[in-house]
Amino acid sequence: MTDPQFDAARLAQDLIKLLDVEEIDTDLYRGPRGNDGFGRVFGGQVIAQALQAAQRSTDAPKAAHSLHAYFMRPGAEDHPILYRVVRDFDGKSFSTRRVIATQRGVPILNLACSLQVPEDGLAHQDAMPDVPPPEDLTNDRDLRLAMIDRIPERYRTMFLRPRMVEIRPVSPRSWLDPVPHAPFQNSWFRVVAPIGDDPAMHRAILAYASDMSLLGTATLPHGVNWMMNKLQTASLDHSLWLHEDFRADEWLLYACDSPWAGHARGFNRGKIFARDGRLVASVAQEGLIRLRE
Repeated sequence: MTDPQFDAARLAQDLIKLLDVEEIDTDLYRGPRGNDGFGRVFGGQVIAQALQAAQRSTDAPKAAHSLHAYFMRPGAEDHPILYRVVRDFDGKSFSTRRVIATQRGVPILNLACSLQVPEDGLAHQDAMPDVPPPEDLTNDRDLRLAMIDRIPERYRTMFLRPRMVEIRPVSPRSWLDPVPHAPFQNSWFRVVAPIGDDPAMHRAILAYASDMSLLGTATLPHGVNWMMNKLQTASLDHSLWLHEDFRADEWLLYACDSPWAGHARGFNRGKIFARDGRLVASVAQEGLIRLRE
């Protein structure tokens, strides 16, 4: 099934524009506003824009290799987000940046980022899970289109909104009849159309996409989701380690698991592999999970 309203090339360019932060003063950047029309800013957008601010305040060849962020308040689509960079350290091999994201004068996210000059060293990695290739799987949008007649009217616009990152789940979750199962999920993802060769933009896009799918892993053992239950979820913190070079417009496998949930929080981990089996990034996140009466 195809959607005539879906313009992949335009969506890919929209993502690049969204993450192309503007320098408005020394170490002060402004992030473009998203246009989903749902009021709340996607957490991955704020992480990616903050990473871009950190990257643009640091000279090449240093490249971001890790970030750690805390979400404090939800962002609103109605207003731009400002990113203030603090240059904590600049050495020969490493630089460290802090980024404070604010909206209407109030902090919404703090991010710490470390950047390193590339060098060789001892190497090992986990093996990539044995899963079907993306060509054998159905993309998430077509899975949603196939069930749209059963989706409550109030959720349809959000459920079918065009996404700038294509996802192909290995084991699609049931949105209408959720049943408990083990807290593991694998999915392939990539930008919906080719983009340029700027490695900083590819890192920012991976940071953006790393906030997708992850938090929902902690809900899998409980047979709940936001559409069928009064479920309140929100990212609390987010950590990303960038290990190897990659392209965000080529297929990447996101292998997620959740070893623990409790006290209205769920902990999730992710490994991101390139098509050739290289482990290119690792992710960890704790999120709010409240099931309300």
